[in-house]
Amino acid sequence: MKKKLFAVIMAASMVASLVACGSNNAGTATTSEPAQTTETTEAADATEAPAAEETAAATDMRVAMITDYGDITDQSFNQSTYEACKAFSEANGCDFTYYKPEGDSDAERVAMIDKAVADNYNVIVMPGYAFAGAIKETADMYPDVKFVALDVSEYDLEGDDSDFNNETYANVFSAVYQEELPGYMAGYAAVKMGFTKLGFLGGMAVPAVIRYGYGFVQGADAAAKEVGADVTLNYAYGNQFYGDADITAAMDTWYQGGTEVVFACGGGIFTSAGEAAAKVGGKVIGVDVDQAPTIDGMYEKGMTVTSAMKGLQATVNTLLSAIRDGQWDKFAGKIENLGLVSGDDTSLNYVGLPEDSTVWNDTFSKDDYLKLVADMASGTIKVSNDTSAEKPSAENIKVNFQGNIK
Repeated sequence: MKKKLFAVIMAASMVASLVACGSNNAGTATTSEPAQTTETTEAADATEAPAAEETAAATDMRVAMITDYGDITDQSFNQSTYEACKAFSEANGCDFTYYKPEGDSDAERVAMIDKAVADNYNVIVMPGYAFAGAIKETADMYPDVKFVALDVSEYDLEGDDSDFNNETYANVFSAVYQEELPGYMAGYAAVKMGFTKLGFLGGMAVPAVIRYGYGFVQGADAAAKEVGADVTLNYAYGNQFYGDADITAAMDTWYQGGTEVVFACGGGIFTSAGEAAAKVGGKVIGVDVDQAPTIDGMYEKGMTVTSAMKGLQATVNTLLSAIRDGQWDKFAGKIENLGLVSGDDTSLNYVGLPEDSTVWNDTFSKDDYLKLVADMASGTIKVSNDTSAEKPSAENIKVNFQGNIK
Protein backbone atom coordinates (compact mmCIF):
# COMPACT_ATOMS: atom_id res chain seq x y z
CA MET A 1 0.00 0.00 0.00
CA LYS A 2 1.43 3.30 -0.99
CA LYS A 3 2.31 5.36 2.06
CA LYS A 4 1.05 8.91 2.45
CA LEU A 5 1.62 11.37 5.23
CA PHE A 6 -0.67 14.22 6.04
CA ALA A 7 -1.16 16.90 8.65
CA VAL A 8 -4.13 19.18 9.11
CA ILE A 9 -3.67 22.69 10.47
CA MET A 10 -6.07 23.15 13.36
CA ALA A 11 -8.28 26.25 13.52
CA ALA A 12 -6.59 29.17 15.24
CA SER A 13 -9.33 29.60 17.82
CA MET A 14 -12.53 27.97 18.95
CA VAL A 15 -15.24 28.48 21.54
CA ALA A 16 -15.23 25.73 24.14
CA SER A 17 -18.65 24.76 25.45
CA LEU A 18 -19.02 21.92 27.90
CA VAL A 19 -21.81 19.40 27.58
CA ALA A 20 -22.40 16.45 29.81
CA CYS A 21 -21.54 13.42 27.72
CA GLY A 22 -24.13 10.70 27.88
CA SER A 23 -22.49 7.46 28.89
CA ASN A 24 -24.12 4.16 28.25
CA ASN A 25 -23.58 0.47 28.57
CA ALA A 26 -24.36 -1.75 25.63
CA GLY A 27 -27.91 -1.21 24.48
CA THR A 28 -28.82 1.59 26.89
CA ALA A 29 -30.30 4.88 25.78
CA THR A 30 -28.13 7.93 25.28
CA THR A 31 -28.74 10.95 27.47
CA SER A 32 -27.20 14.42 27.54
CA GLU A 33 -27.61 17.56 29.57
CA PRO A 34 -27.87 21.21 28.43
CA ALA A 35 -24.60 22.84 27.45
CA GLN A 36 -22.74 24.88 30.05
CA THR A 37 -20.75 27.88 28.88
CA THR A 38 -17.07 28.15 29.79
CA GLU A 39 -14.30 30.58 28.95
CA THR A 40 -13.22 30.93 25.34
CA THR A 41 -9.91 29.24 24.49
CA GLU A 42 -7.70 31.07 22.02
CA ALA A 43 -4.47 30.48 20.16
CA ALA A 44 -1.59 32.74 21.16
CA ASP A 45 -2.01 34.94 18.09
CA ALA A 46 -5.80 34.97 17.83
CA THR A 47 -8.46 36.95 19.69
CA GLU A 48 -11.60 36.40 17.66
CA ALA A 49 -14.18 33.67 18.18
CA PRO A 50 -14.88 31.32 15.26
CA ALA A 51 -17.42 32.29 12.66
CA ALA A 52 -21.06 31.48 13.40
CA GLU A 53 -21.21 28.91 10.62
CA GLU A 54 -18.27 26.96 12.13
CA THR A 55 -19.97 26.90 15.55
CA ALA A 56 -23.17 25.70 13.91
CA ALA A 57 -21.27 22.97 12.04
CA ALA A 58 -19.76 21.71 15.29
CA THR A 59 -23.13 21.79 17.01
CA ASP A 60 -24.60 19.68 14.22
CA MET A 61 -21.99 16.98 14.89
CA ARG A 62 -23.13 14.17 17.14
CA VAL A 63 -20.17 11.93 17.88
CA ALA A 64 -20.40 8.30 18.97
CA MET A 65 -17.46 6.07 19.76
CA ILE A 66 -17.85 2.28 19.78
CA THR A 67 -15.43 0.09 21.70
CA ASP A 68 -13.95 -3.08 20.29
CA TYR A 69 -13.59 -6.11 22.58
CA GLY A 70 -12.12 -3.94 25.34
CA ASP A 71 -13.56 -1.01 27.28
CA ILE A 72 -12.79 2.66 27.86
CA THR A 73 -10.50 1.93 30.81
CA ASP A 74 -8.14 -0.37 28.90
CA GLN A 75 -5.26 2.17 28.82
CA SER A 76 -4.96 1.37 25.14
CA PHE A 77 -6.95 1.86 21.93
CA ASN A 78 -10.38 2.26 23.50
CA GLN A 79 -9.40 4.61 26.30
CA SER A 80 -7.26 6.85 24.09
CA THR A 81 -9.99 7.08 21.47
CA TYR A 82 -12.70 7.71 24.06
CA GLU A 83 -10.73 10.46 25.79
CA ALA A 84 -9.94 12.20 22.48
CA CYS A 85 -13.58 12.08 21.32
CA LYS A 86 -14.86 13.29 24.67
CA ALA A 87 -12.38 16.16 24.90
CA PHE A 88 -13.12 17.33 21.37
CA SER A 89 -16.86 17.16 21.90
CA GLU A 90 -16.72 19.09 25.15
CA ALA A 91 -14.51 21.75 23.60
CA ASN A 92 -16.78 22.15 20.58
CA GLY A 93 -20.22 21.91 22.15
CA CYS A 94 -21.36 18.75 20.37
CA ASP A 95 -23.09 15.70 21.81
CA PHE A 96 -20.96 12.64 22.51
CA THR A 97 -21.51 9.16 23.84
CA TYR A 98 -19.95 5.74 23.56
CA TYR A 99 -21.34 2.25 23.06
CA LYS A 100 -19.88 -1.02 24.24
CA PRO A 101 -20.86 -4.18 22.34
CA GLU A 102 -22.08 -7.04 24.50
CA GLY A 103 -19.49 -9.39 23.02
CA ASP A 104 -16.65 -9.75 20.55
CA SER A 105 -18.35 -10.36 17.21
CA ASP A 106 -19.19 -8.51 14.02
CA ALA A 107 -22.89 -8.89 14.76
CA GLU A 108 -22.57 -7.21 18.15
CA ARG A 109 -20.47 -4.37 16.75
CA VAL A 110 -23.00 -3.89 13.94
CA ALA A 111 -25.77 -3.76 16.55
CA MET A 112 -24.04 -0.86 18.29
CA ILE A 113 -23.57 0.99 14.98
CA ASP A 114 -27.29 0.46 14.29
CA LYS A 115 -28.11 1.83 17.73
CA ALA A 116 -25.85 4.86 17.35
CA VAL A 117 -27.51 5.74 14.04
CA ALA A 118 -30.97 5.18 15.52
CA ASP A 119 -29.98 7.56 18.32
CA ASN A 120 -29.16 10.17 15.65
CA TYR A 121 -25.37 10.12 15.95
CA ASN A 122 -23.87 11.13 12.61
CA VAL A 123 -20.13 10.66 13.28
CA ILE A 124 -19.02 7.22 14.45
CA VAL A 125 -15.45 6.56 15.60
CA MET A 126 -14.22 2.95 15.72
CA PRO A 127 -10.79 1.87 17.08
CA GLY A 128 -9.14 -1.29 15.86
CA TYR A 129 -9.01 -3.75 12.99
CA ALA A 130 -11.85 -5.78 14.55
CA PHE A 131 -14.29 -3.26 13.04
CA ALA A 132 -13.54 -4.29 9.44
CA GLY A 133 -16.49 -6.68 9.25
CA ALA A 134 -18.90 -4.18 10.79
CA ILE A 135 -17.78 -1.47 8.37
CA LYS A 136 -18.41 -3.76 5.42
CA GLU A 137 -21.94 -4.41 6.68
CA THR A 138 -22.95 -0.86 7.56
CA ALA A 139 -21.06 1.73 5.50
CA ASP A 140 -23.32 1.48 2.45
CA MET A 141 -26.38 1.12 4.66
CA TYR A 142 -25.80 4.53 6.27
CA PRO A 143 -24.37 6.80 3.52
CA ASP A 144 -25.04 9.99 5.51
CA VAL A 145 -23.00 8.84 8.51
CA LYS A 146 -19.30 9.71 8.66
CA PHE A 147 -17.25 6.73 9.84
CA VAL A 148 -13.75 7.28 11.28
CA ALA A 149 -11.84 4.01 11.60
CA LEU A 150 -8.53 3.70 13.40
CA ASP A 151 -6.08 0.98 12.44
CA VAL A 152 -8.42 -0.71 9.95
CA SER A 153 -6.33 -1.48 6.88
CA GLU A 154 -7.28 -2.15 3.30
CA TYR A 155 -6.21 -5.74 3.87
CA ASP A 156 -8.61 -5.98 6.83
CA LEU A 157 -11.44 -4.71 4.65
CA GLU A 158 -10.70 -6.62 1.46
CA GLY A 159 -8.28 -9.42 2.33
CA ASP A 160 -6.17 -10.92 -0.41
CA ASP A 161 -8.52 -9.45 -3.03
CA SER A 162 -7.44 -5.89 -2.22
CA ASP A 163 -5.94 -3.86 -5.03
CA PHE A 164 -4.28 -1.64 -2.39
CA ASN A 165 -5.30 1.67 -3.94
CA ASN A 166 -5.68 3.45 -0.57
CA GLU A 167 -9.43 3.69 -1.06
CA THR A 168 -12.29 2.56 1.12
CA TYR A 169 -16.05 3.18 1.31
CA ALA A 170 -17.14 6.67 0.26
CA ASN A 171 -18.23 7.68 3.78
CA VAL A 172 -15.34 6.02 5.65
CA PHE A 173 -11.90 7.34 6.54
CA SER A 174 -9.38 4.89 7.95
CA ALA A 175 -6.00 5.63 9.47
CA VAL A 176 -3.33 2.98 9.58
CA TYR A 177 0.09 3.51 11.07
CA GLN A 178 3.71 2.84 10.21
CA GLU A 179 4.34 0.65 13.25
CA GLU A 180 7.85 -0.15 12.10
CA LEU A 181 8.87 3.43 12.99
CA PRO A 182 7.98 3.48 16.72
CA GLY A 183 9.15 -0.14 16.89
CA TYR A 184 12.54 0.98 15.57
CA MET A 185 12.63 3.85 18.07
CA ALA A 186 11.92 1.49 20.97
CA GLY A 187 14.57 -1.04 19.93
CA TYR A 188 17.15 1.68 19.33
CA ALA A 189 16.33 3.33 22.68
CA ALA A 190 16.57 0.06 24.62
CA VAL A 191 20.09 -0.72 23.42
CA LYS A 192 21.28 2.88 23.78
CA MET A 193 19.90 2.86 27.35
CA GLY A 194 22.29 -0.01 28.05
CA PHE A 195 20.09 -3.10 27.74
CA THR A 196 21.76 -5.97 25.89
CA LYS A 197 19.34 -8.85 26.53
CA LEU A 198 16.02 -7.97 24.91
CA GLY A 199 12.73 -9.68 24.18
CA PHE A 200 9.85 -9.11 21.80
CA LEU A 201 6.52 -10.64 22.83
CA GLY A 202 3.95 -10.06 20.10
CA GLY A 203 0.26 -10.80 20.32
CA MET A 204 -0.98 -12.46 17.15
CA ALA A 205 1.29 -12.37 14.10
CA VAL A 206 -0.90 -9.91 12.20
CA PRO A 207 0.73 -7.30 9.92
CA ALA A 208 0.71 -4.45 12.46
CA VAL A 209 2.33 -6.57 15.18
CA ILE A 210 4.91 -7.92 12.76
CA ARG A 211 5.81 -4.40 11.65
CA TYR A 212 6.31 -3.39 15.28
CA GLY A 213 8.52 -6.42 15.85
CA TYR A 214 10.63 -6.14 12.72
CA GLY A 215 11.09 -2.42 13.39
CA PHE A 216 12.17 -3.23 16.96
CA VAL A 217 14.80 -5.63 15.67
CA GLN A 218 16.07 -3.07 13.13
CA GLY A 219 16.40 -0.38 15.80
CA ALA A 220 18.22 -2.65 18.23
CA ASP A 221 20.50 -3.82 15.43
CA ALA A 222 21.43 -0.25 14.45
CA ALA A 223 22.10 0.82 18.04
CA ALA A 224 24.20 -2.28 18.74
CA LYS A 225 26.37 -1.42 15.74
CA GLU A 226 26.80 2.16 16.97
CA VAL A 227 27.86 1.28 20.50
CA GLY A 228 29.57 -2.02 19.74
CA ALA A 229 27.35 -3.96 22.12
CA ASP A 230 26.84 -7.73 22.18
CA VAL A 231 23.02 -7.92 22.03
CA THR A 232 20.70 -10.93 22.02
CA LEU A 233 16.94 -10.75 21.41
CA ASN A 234 14.31 -13.41 22.12
CA TYR A 235 11.38 -13.11 19.69
CA ALA A 236 7.98 -14.84 19.99
CA TYR A 237 4.23 -14.40 19.53
CA GLY A 238 1.67 -15.35 22.12
CA ASN A 239 -0.88 -16.12 19.38
CA GLN A 240 -3.46 -14.09 21.32
CA PHE A 241 -3.93 -10.54 22.59
CA TYR A 242 -4.04 -11.27 26.31
CA GLY A 243 -1.73 -12.78 28.86
CA ASP A 244 -2.28 -16.11 30.59
CA ALA A 245 -0.44 -18.66 32.67
CA ASP A 246 1.24 -20.33 29.68
CA ILE A 247 2.62 -17.08 28.29
CA THR A 248 3.67 -15.92 31.76
CA ALA A 249 5.60 -19.17 32.15
CA ALA A 250 7.42 -18.48 28.90
CA MET A 251 8.23 -14.96 30.09
CA ASP A 252 9.50 -16.39 33.39
CA THR A 253 11.93 -18.45 31.35
CA TRP A 254 13.09 -15.36 29.47
CA TYR A 255 13.52 -13.05 32.44
CA GLN A 256 15.03 -15.68 34.74
CA GLY A 257 17.37 -16.58 31.88
CA GLY A 258 18.75 -13.04 31.78
CA THR A 259 16.34 -11.05 29.58
CA GLU A 260 16.33 -7.48 30.87
CA VAL A 261 13.49 -5.81 28.96
CA VAL A 262 10.60 -7.14 26.84
CA PHE A 263 8.63 -5.19 24.26
CA ALA A 264 5.11 -6.48 25.01
CA CYS A 265 3.24 -5.79 21.80
CA GLY A 266 -0.37 -6.88 21.70
CA GLY A 267 -3.23 -5.52 23.80
CA GLY A 268 -3.35 -7.11 27.24
CA ILE A 269 -0.47 -9.49 26.63
CA PHE A 270 1.69 -7.10 28.64
CA THR A 271 0.30 -8.70 31.81
CA SER A 272 2.35 -11.83 31.24
CA ALA A 273 5.51 -9.81 30.67
CA GLY A 274 4.76 -7.61 33.67
CA GLU A 275 4.10 -10.52 36.03
CA ALA A 276 7.33 -12.22 35.03
CA ALA A 277 9.35 -8.99 35.12
CA ALA A 278 8.14 -8.14 38.63
CA LYS A 279 9.67 -11.34 40.01
CA VAL A 280 13.21 -10.40 38.98
CA GLY A 281 13.17 -6.61 38.68
CA GLY A 282 12.87 -6.73 34.90
CA LYS A 283 11.64 -4.00 32.56
CA VAL A 284 8.87 -3.73 29.95
CA ILE A 285 8.24 -1.60 26.85
CA GLY A 286 4.60 -0.71 26.22
CA VAL A 287 2.77 -0.39 22.93
CA ASP A 288 0.20 1.73 21.05
CA VAL A 289 -0.22 4.29 23.85
CA ASP A 290 1.86 5.40 26.81
CA GLN A 291 1.40 2.31 28.99
CA ALA A 292 3.60 3.47 31.88
CA PRO A 293 0.61 4.49 34.05
CA THR A 294 -0.98 1.06 33.59
CA ILE A 295 2.06 -1.23 33.78
CA ASP A 296 3.82 0.68 36.55
CA GLY A 297 0.55 0.98 38.42
CA MET A 298 -0.06 -2.77 38.27
CA TYR A 299 3.47 -3.87 39.07
CA GLU A 300 6.12 -1.38 40.13
CA LYS A 301 7.17 2.19 39.41
CA GLY A 302 9.81 2.47 36.71
CA MET A 303 9.09 -0.93 35.14
CA THR A 304 8.03 0.68 31.83
CA VAL A 305 11.12 2.22 30.24
CA THR A 306 9.19 3.58 27.24
CA SER A 307 6.25 2.80 24.91
CA ALA A 308 6.07 2.56 21.11
CA MET A 309 3.05 4.71 20.39
CA LYS A 310 0.55 5.45 17.65
CA GLY A 311 -1.04 8.90 17.57
CA LEU A 312 -4.63 7.83 18.09
CA GLN A 313 -5.62 11.04 19.83
CA ALA A 314 -3.92 13.18 17.18
CA THR A 315 -5.78 11.28 14.48
CA VAL A 316 -9.15 11.72 16.21
CA ASN A 317 -8.51 15.44 16.65
CA THR A 318 -7.50 15.84 13.01
CA LEU A 319 -10.56 14.07 11.63
CA LEU A 320 -13.15 15.55 13.97
CA SER A 321 -11.70 19.02 13.33
CA ALA A 322 -11.93 18.42 9.59
CA ILE A 323 -15.59 17.41 9.92
CA ARG A 324 -16.26 20.48 12.08
CA ASP A 325 -14.61 22.75 9.53
CA GLY A 326 -16.39 21.29 6.51
CA GLN A 327 -13.30 19.50 5.20
CA TRP A 328 -14.54 15.91 5.42
CA ASP A 329 -14.30 15.55 1.64
CA LYS A 330 -10.51 15.68 1.92
CA PHE A 331 -10.55 12.44 3.88
CA ALA A 332 -13.73 10.56 2.96
CA GLY A 333 -13.14 7.36 1.05
CA LYS A 334 -9.43 7.20 1.88
CA ILE A 335 -7.04 5.05 3.86
CA GLU A 336 -4.01 7.00 5.07
CA ASN A 337 -0.77 5.43 6.27
CA LEU A 338 0.45 7.74 9.02
CA GLY A 339 3.92 8.15 10.43
CA LEU A 340 6.32 11.05 10.83
CA VAL A 341 5.16 14.47 9.73
CA SER A 342 7.90 16.62 11.25
CA GLY A 343 11.49 16.21 12.29
CA ASP A 344 11.29 19.34 14.43
CA ASP A 345 7.90 19.26 16.17
CA THR A 346 7.20 15.78 17.54
CA SER A 347 3.67 16.82 18.56
CA LEU A 348 2.69 16.72 14.88
CA ASN A 349 3.80 13.12 14.42
CA TYR A 350 1.49 10.13 14.41
CA VAL A 351 4.10 7.76 15.88
CA GLY A 352 6.74 8.13 18.55
CA LEU A 353 7.90 7.54 22.13
CA PRO A 354 6.33 9.31 25.14
CA GLU A 355 8.58 12.20 26.05
CA ASP A 356 7.22 12.63 29.58
CA SER A 357 7.38 9.05 30.83
CA THR A 358 10.33 7.50 28.97
CA VAL A 359 13.13 6.73 31.42
CA TRP A 360 15.87 8.81 29.82
CA ASN A 361 19.45 8.31 31.01
CA ASP A 362 22.97 9.52 30.28
CA THR A 363 23.37 7.23 27.26
CA PHE A 364 19.96 7.98 25.73
CA SER A 365 18.55 11.36 26.60
CA LYS A 366 15.51 13.21 25.34
CA ASP A 367 17.82 15.21 23.05
CA ASP A 368 19.16 11.92 21.65
CA TYR A 369 15.58 10.86 20.93
CA LEU A 370 14.77 14.14 19.19
CA LYS A 371 17.84 13.71 16.98
CA LEU A 372 16.72 10.17 16.17
CA VAL A 373 13.29 11.45 15.11
CA ALA A 374 14.87 14.18 12.98
CA ASP A 375 17.13 11.67 11.24
CA MET A 376 14.22 9.32 10.59
CA ALA A 377 12.02 12.13 9.26
CA SER A 378 14.75 13.39 6.92
CA GLY A 379 15.47 9.91 5.57
CA THR A 380 18.97 9.79 7.01
CA ILE A 381 17.77 6.71 8.88
CA LYS A 382 15.63 4.39 6.79
CA VAL A 383 13.36 1.73 8.28
CA SER A 384 12.02 -1.13 6.20
CA ASN A 385 8.34 -2.05 6.41
CA ASP A 386 8.90 -5.34 4.58
CA THR A 387 7.30 -8.17 6.57
CA SER A 388 7.47 -10.82 3.86
CA ALA A 389 10.19 -12.79 5.66
CA GLU A 390 8.96 -15.53 7.95
CA LYS A 391 11.13 -14.25 10.77
CA PRO A 392 13.18 -11.14 11.48
CA SER A 393 16.87 -10.97 10.67
CA ALA A 394 19.73 -8.78 11.84
CA GLU A 395 23.41 -8.22 11.13
CA ASN A 396 24.75 -7.06 14.47
CA ILE A 397 22.59 -8.82 17.09
CA LYS A 398 21.56 -12.41 17.68
CA VAL A 399 17.82 -13.02 17.24
CA ASN A 400 16.37 -16.16 18.86
CA PHE A 401 13.11 -16.62 16.95
CA GLN A 402 10.68 -18.91 18.83
CA GLY A 403 7.50 -18.61 16.76
CA ASN A 404 4.16 -18.98 18.56
CA ILE A 405 4.24 -19.75 22.27
CA LYS A 406 0.74 -21.25 22.02
